[in-house]
Amino acid sequence: MKVALLQLNMTVGDISGNSAKIISAVKQASADKVDLCISSELALLGYPPRDLLFNQAFIAQAQAALKDIAEQLKDAPALLLGTAELVLKPDCKPLYNSAVLIQKGKVEQSFHKTLLPTYDVFDEERYFEPALDPGVFELAGVKIGVTICEDVWNDIDFATSRRYKTDPLQLLAQKNVQCIINLSASPFSLGKQKLREKLLSNIAKKYQVNLVYVNQVGGNDDLVFDGRSCVFDKQGYLIAKAKAFAEHIIICDLSADLAKLKTHECLPEAEAYKALVLGTHDYVEKCGFKKVVLGLSGGIDSALTAVIAVEALGADNVLGVLMPSPYSSKGSIDDSLKLAENLGIKTITIAIKDIMQAYDTGLKQAFAGFKPGLAEENIQARIRGNILMGLSNKYGAMLLTTGNKSELAVGYCTIYGDMSGGFAVISDVPKTLVYAIAKYINKIKENMIIPQVILEKAPSAELRPNQLDQDSLPEYEVLDAILFRCIEQHKSVQEIIADGFNSEEVAKVLNLVYKSEFKRKQAAPGVKITDRAFGIGWRMPIAYKRNF
Repeated sequence: MKVALLQLNMTVGDISGNSAKIISAVKQASADKVDLCISSELALLGYPPRDLLFNQAFIAQAQAALKDIAEQLKDAPALLLGTAELVLKPDCKPLYNSAVLIQKGKVEQSFHKTLLPTYDVFDEERYFEPALDPGVFELAGVKIGVTICEDVWNDIDFATSRRYKTDPLQLLAQKNVQCIINLSASPFSLGKQKLREKLLSNIAKKYQVNLVYVNQVGGNDDLVFDGRSCVFDKQGYLIAKAKAFAEHIIICDLSADLAKLKTHECLPEAEAYKALVLGTHDYVEKCGFKKVVLGLSGGIDSALTAVIAVEALGADNVLGVLMPSPYSSKGSIDDSLKLAENLGIKTITIAIKDIMQAYDTGLKQAFAGFKPGLAEENIQARIRGNILMGLSNKYGAMLLTTGNKSELAVGYCTIYGDMSGGFAVISDVPKTLVYAIAKYINKIKENMIIPQVILEKAPSAELRPNQLDQDSLPEYEVLDAILFRCIEQHKSVQEIIADGFNSEEVAKVLNLVYKSEFKRKQAAPGVKITDRAFGIGWRMPIAYKRNF
């Protein structure tokens, strides 16, 4: 049996556009005389559709689209397509997360997802009814079992902590299937592909089946999908693999003796860079924008954000804005201009000294008797935020914020100031990884893109004379190590101290994390690249008492 894996970039809600893309891909694959084309999970709707699933007109449009796809592909190979289907029985959730088999101009069979995740960014029990038993069909003399994404992530020999009592793979094995297909929409996170390939290889070898895994690619809101669809033979060897972070249709003859491929090998900073570029490109374009604007401070964060923006959208579509204050060093201005020259982007310089003085005059009476401090520093950041938002409105360009995960975690950012914007590109990138990605970029480019002086200078917000980040924060290597244990490993103060960290620093950092939750709730979305980001999967309360 010859299969085509349709790794496509779907747009949530764009049923007509997604339909056209699917039809085109199937027709393209039919030239290779394939027996079966396979899409990713919920490909017709785009993943994740979230509360669009409550809209009855949206579901009706999807149902109508299925009929149109079947009609247009009546002379094409069979298609296994991810969609949502109505549950036609009482006392159930209204929908199934489904895969439908389209053949000879009609929908011949439907298969439904068994395991519905509710952790991290997932909330599928909110919408879907689980299947009690995974489905099977026969094609070209092969008995095929159908699974959808999470259905393969509960293998008893692989999962260290099983989330579900049911294992769809065991149920399919009892039906003596020869091939297992998995339609997936598995979001990217650092290191996940290596785990995926190990899991899928283990399943294929354990059950002595071909395993075909088709993943979505592209960015939708804060999630980015890396694709890397793949096929494993019955011995668990990787025999076909699609590109990473790009659309790709791959053809694989399951009956052929195919060469074994290398499993996943990629530097974390290389993966992160590709994910950030794709996530930024798709968020900006799928939101209807073509151009972006961002502030250039002369620091590493704005430099990396600018590089990502140029890679994602092209230099002509990126505007850098310099907003020097009396506390800005000449080096920061020069470094920003050199970066812009290297990238080929236009810049605007708007000095904020006079605006700061106007605020000082206007607030003089109200601030009488108080020493200058954080309020005045934040006003500078908010002046810059207002200028950037004004330029965004005037030019019709999305404003990109430039703050990193370390800063967002401890609240080292100004709400309505440097947090203003439509997309927070590196908000899930710890400061230490910011430097690693920047160094990687300079290594792979012919000419140094980020000036070396930016990589070497001590980080500073430059909101007061001689200010440095480390005046109020631990060194970033220490800070990020503490934050990783707090955010991704869910460790308490005592557990982190037991790992060898200074007790006062740990207490201070975790206190800053919990006090800053109100800021994160109002932050722009950004690309999720770690296991736990400050996005839809971060569900912490704002007002609560912490005694642990």
